[in-house]
Amino acid sequence: MRGAGAAASRRPAVAAEAVRELDAAAGSGRGRKSNRNRRETVAGLLFISPWIIGFLIFTVISMSYSLVLSFTDYDLATNTMDPVGGENFVQLVENPRVLMSLGNTFTFAVMAVPLELAMALLMALLLNSVRRGAGLFRVIYYLPKMTPAVATAAVFLLLLNGNQGAINKFLDAIGIQGPQWLLDPNWVKPSIVIMSVWAVAGSAVILLAALQAVPEELYESAAIDGAGPLRRFTKITLPMISPTIFFLVITLTIASLQVFDQAYLLFYRDGADSSAPEAALFYGIYLYQQAFQQFNFGLAAAMAWLLFAIILLITLVQFLVGRRFVHYESGEGS
Repeated sequence: MRGAGAAASRRPAVAAEAVRELDAAAGSGRGRKSNRNRRETVAGLLFISPWIIGFLIFTVISMSYSLVLSFTDYDLATNTMDPVGGENFVQLVENPRVLMSLGNTFTFAVMAVPLELAMALLMALLLNSVRRGAGLFRVIYYLPKMTPAVATAAVFLLLLNGNQGAINKFLDAIGIQGPQWLLDPNWVKPSIVIMSVWAVAGSAVILLAALQAVPEELYESAAIDGAGPLRRFTKITLPMISPTIFFLVITLTIASLQVFDQAYLLFYRDGADSSAPEAALFYGIYLYQQAFQQFNFGLAAAMAWLLFAIILLITLVQFLVGRRFVHYESGEGS
């Protein structure tokens, strides 16, 4: 009896010791995990440190400096700044060319974004349907994206020539009188939109990845239930890739509001600004003229910050509207 009692009295002590050992082991495991996570964090920061440094120098510092410039009259020759308060921002409202360039830019964005998105989706659907030689077709479709902007502009100068251009010759062959693409103000922006659509392969690749992530089981179940191709596309494909479409709408809108290369290479490449049609004067081009041709850096900086505010506002509106149309597998809104 005494032995049984002694054994029973030792059990709590043994149990307590076991609990302490387990706690020590768990603490040691948490410590090792914490050290490992800390090392991984440091390694990750080291890997992305070049990007962080570049972002701080070329984005944060540059934007801060341009904000200071927007409230000054900067003289490049003497490297001096004379504070002018909000005068540069007042000029933005009073300058008719600023408002005209904004109007041209908005019109271009409204025309370009839906067309680019539609063409990218069509291209992605075609690539997704290819089984044999899919890699070759993807390379071929992506080549225009890799073409330098100057080379692309040279090609489209020939294609869009109102008299001898290949596009107008094709239209003549089917009995349609082609317009003066680069001279008629009504066709200037459509010309630049056509040139922009040439390089939608980047968006198509993103949409292709989204299409390939849609589970095949959904299509099989819909086919068994009697859903046709159009119904499967509208009820399965579009909802499943809607986050990707939403992302592209935002990025394409931002890119369209900053349009510069296409218009500059088609109409301003020779420096003859006076001969370029007013319909081709986009906001980015007018900003460039103020900064690097007229050296009005204060006004140019104010223009840049106005564009930043406009893009930020439009993006916020897109996020608010996108909640109603974007489907996430988790069921959460955007």
